[in-house]
Amino acid sequence: MALVNILHMTIGHEDSSYAKNSLLQETVIQKAIPFLNHSIKGIASRDILLDGCFKVADLGCGSSRNTLLVASNIIDIVIEVCKENNHKPPQFQVCLNDLFGNDFNNLFKLLPEFYAKLKTEKGENVGPCIVSAVPGSFYGRLFPDKSLHLVHSSFSVHWLSQVPEGIENNTLNIYPAKTSPPNVFQAYAKQFRIDFTNFLNLRSKEIVRGGCMILTFLGRSFADPTSDDNCSLWEQLAQSLQDMVKEWPGSAPAKSNLFTTSTYYDLLQGLVRESDLNSFNLPLYYPCVDEVRDVIKNEGSFSLDNLTVFQVNWDPQDTDYTNTNDSIELGHKHGRNAAKHVRAVTEPLLTSHFGNSIDIDALFKKFGKHLAEHLANKKTRHLNIVISLTKNE
Repeated sequence: MALVNILHMTIGHEDSSYAKNSLLQETVIQKAIPFLNHSIKGIASRDILLDGCFKVADLGCGSSRNTLLVASNIIDIVIEVCKENNHKPPQFQVCLNDLFGNDFNNLFKLLPEFYAKLKTEKGENVGPCIVSAVPGSFYGRLFPDKSLHLVHSSFSVHWLSQVPEGIENNTLNIYPAKTSPPNVFQAYAKQFRIDFTNFLNLRSKEIVRGGCMILTFLGRSFADPTSDDNCSLWEQLAQSLQDMVKEWPGSAPAKSNLFTTSTYYDLLQGLVRESDLNSFNLPLYYPCVDEVRDVIKNEGSFSLDNLTVFQVNWDPQDTDYTNTNDSIELGHKHGRNAAKHVRAVTEPLLTSHFGNSIDIDALFKKFGKHLAEHLANKKTRHLNIVISLTKNE
């Protein structure tokens, strides 16, 4: 099945859902507000806000309250900038984009509250705000030519359009790992260059001249792709899957007369075949800063206005950025929380590949323990890259 039909966050409102586990994304969105502010002021200086309707797209919007938080932040900044420049605030058109499996219904249920809050806080100071959904991949065309003033995307562009080709030898890994062959790193880097170049080219057709993009995505600290902030998180998930392979009866004794057929196959439920693990790789890539700059320069449609990086703990509830490792007790707490956030964005991919019979609860319990052990030894953090781009004249 095509990736665009599989990839989405975990829907619903259960404890493992994205709606309940998106604090990490909220933290990143809030840290990017200064870049939004700067870009919108740049748009205002070019008189683009005078067009009457300010058109915004949020790409890879997800399905939690964070989505409308982005829209609220943008509207607040635009109104403030208009006030500073003695302009009447424009009307707003906000287009929410994500893949077809995204829980758009959850977003629609949040809209009445969003509209009511907007009316209460802004009153007559803001024109109509029209919110719509645009399902589809941002690696294809989404909007008409020159129809957008601002494109925002947070925690999405590190997702690739497909798993890179030619990495069948990345056995027992699910992402470039310290034990991966060199061709795996090369294939992932190549796929990122292709996808990010395509992304920029498509958006250059959809954004008006002088319009802007704010992109926040996961990256790595060093050019070396074996750095901890690139590999370690997914190495722990791969290890958790390997643990479930080792528990598979077929990797120990074959079925014998000690088991009835039904009892034997009951033992297999929830476990993982080694062949299934060997054929699973995540469609993700964490670029370094130089890779990002090179693609932007070579594609040529945008000027890079700002680029910065910041770190966020694997557990977004963890506010300690001083210590380099956790205590055993804190490690278990942070490991459990981090595992829940990873589950919210990977469960649909895992169940699609390994089947609904995989014991997801057991997998992420193991994952939380592996994360706790890692954090007790070394407190690795997510590196986030934020870039602001202006469409060239």
